Amino acid sequence: MTALLFLFMLINFADKVVVGLAGPPIREELLLSDRDFGLVGSSFFFLFAISAVVVGFITNRVQTRQTLLVMSIMWSLVQFPMLGTVSFEMLIACRIVLGAGEGPAGPVATHAIYKWFPDSLRGLPTAVIAQGSAFGVIIAVPALNWIIRTYSWHWAFGALGIAGLLWSALWLVFGREGTLVDPPVAEGSGTGDRVPYRYLLTCPSIIAACLAGFASYWGLALGLTWFTSYLVNGLGFSQEVGGNLTAVPWVFGACVLLVGGSISQRLKSGGTSSRRCRGILACATVVLGGCVLPFVGSMPSPELKLACLVFGSAIGSTIYVVLPMIVSELTPQSQRAGMLAITTSFVTLAGVLAPWVMGSIIQSAATPMAGYEKGYVILGGLLLAGGIVGLLFIRPEADRKRLAARVAVALPLHAARA
Repeated sequence: MTALLFLFMLINFADKVVVGLAGPPIREELLLSDRDFGLVGSSFFFLFAISAVVVGFITNRVQTRQTLLVMSIMWSLVQFPMLGTVSFEMLIACRIVLGAGEGPAGPVATHAIYKWFPDSLRGLPTAVIAQGSAFGVIIAVPALNWIIRTYSWHWAFGALGIAGLLWSALWLVFGREGTLVDPPVAEGSGTGDRVPYRYLLTCPSIIAACLAGFASYWGLALGLTWFTSYLVNGLGFSQEVGGNLTAVPWVFGACVLLVGGSISQRLKSGGTSSRRCRGILACATVVLGGCVLPFVGSMPSPELKLACLVFGSAIGSTIYVVLPMIVSELTPQSQRAGMLAITTSFVTLAGVLAPWVMGSIIQSAATPMAGYEKGYVILGGLLLAGGIVGLLFIRPEADRKRLAARVAVALPLHAARA
């Protein structure tokens, strides 16, 4: 199941990155301005958050096996209109539908794998599934770049549609539902205990983790939409070289995810508190990335600019592993899919804003390079703020006790009213 969900997320992120990878030829063919192309990148996230919440709550009651299959078929079919004559409006419409289909992917896949592993052993499988996003770029970039150069950017979308249908067939045959049941938040209340959503949504650990995740996702969304264009139009690389270099941040991010997830799981299994092995570990790296990114513009060569950008934007990737574990640690299993969807929706709102904001900055700047570098300074500031909030307020043990106390108080009151 871990391997299948890894492939699921691999295709998911290949779908995301294809627009950024094919950015230069798409902009040339459709005569798009920087702001227009930023809107294309943002359009993918227009229904992303809404769909994630809706499907997340549905998945509280429906098997993940079914929702994952429907999503993968939806992704696949929406790619094929790109094989014909494409207008700016059609491109945006297809990206919006694709985003609606892919919005629930991360939380539903995470919820599915958590039905197979207890809390203390979730670090590594969560990291493996999260690595699907990195490998979706690492593996897809050279293949898609070759298709773009050899055939056209249209066929890059078609190839992804075929890949999605193949995964759907595999899942239909081999996909299974896990049976592991988590212990209740309030011990002794029974496995059916529920925590009112107002308590979960105002929980300091969950809010802080989401803010750190939002800042990190701002950088991820820029990478999906603008990284190849920055290499080609900003640093002067060719489409072939720039396209292949697009995989570099994801290679580094994959290493960070695997190492960070493994360290977190080992520390957790050894008795280290979640505050340290999940909150402090992840948020310290987010802060580190925020300290590095403002110096992209001062680097003396394109190679050093690239290295600084890659390190600063990817070093905090462990937050993507620990965020769902923090949410899961504080949420009853019967509500987990919904809460994972809500938190993912908030984090991915950065995807709506970041590409369009960057496009607007580039278009209004004196030079494209100045616009890119200003955008990366803003990203650095967001990472610093989000990471510091996480360091201060992610305290899962304390918040779990607080939520358990509220459940313990609420149950007798609810019984009396009944």
